[in-house]
Amino acid sequence: MALRQTLEDICCDHAAALFRFLARLTGNEAETRDVLQEMFIRLAKSPQSLDGVSAPRSYLFRMAHRLVIDRYRREEARQRHETLAQREQPASLEPEPLDGDLKWLQRTLAASLDTLPPEQKAVVALKVWEEMTFAEIAGVLDISANTAASRYRYALDKLREALRPLHRDLP
Repeated sequence: MALRQTLEDICCDHAAALFRFLARLTGNEAETRDVLQEMFIRLAKSPQSLDGVSAPRSYLFRMAHRLVIDRYRREEARQRHETLAQREQPASLEPEPLDGDLKWLQRTLAASLDTLPPEQKAVVALKVWEEMTFAEIAGVLDISANTAASRYRYALDKLREALRPLHRDLP
């Protein structure tokens, strides 16, 4: 009963923030739900992992980040294999239909965020959407505050460069 209550408390206290964080990292609701489910299954199978945890929120964000990194690495390997297989097939040159400027802008911004390495993307998500300090981000991601700040700065530089053509095209 205690384990069930602990998991229920954790879910009630942190699930919404974890969902927002994971949604920004993955960019995909189904994958976000899969990662959350995997987290809670791991916690249920290994409740001793919570023993001695003084900051459950940081622990859960770190766990979520690591699961996303693991998925990212698996997906990256799968895509390398698919790319090799697709080199033998002709590429499609059909342009993507646009559904208006707003949707185009949203896709462009999302694509720019998706180009960031997962480590930088995690820092941006925690800083911008979860409004964490670099010290809090450092605790969540198990890195130094200076590393969190530099990853944020590098991510902003990459986003600025990727979005520079948009700025030039605006009236």
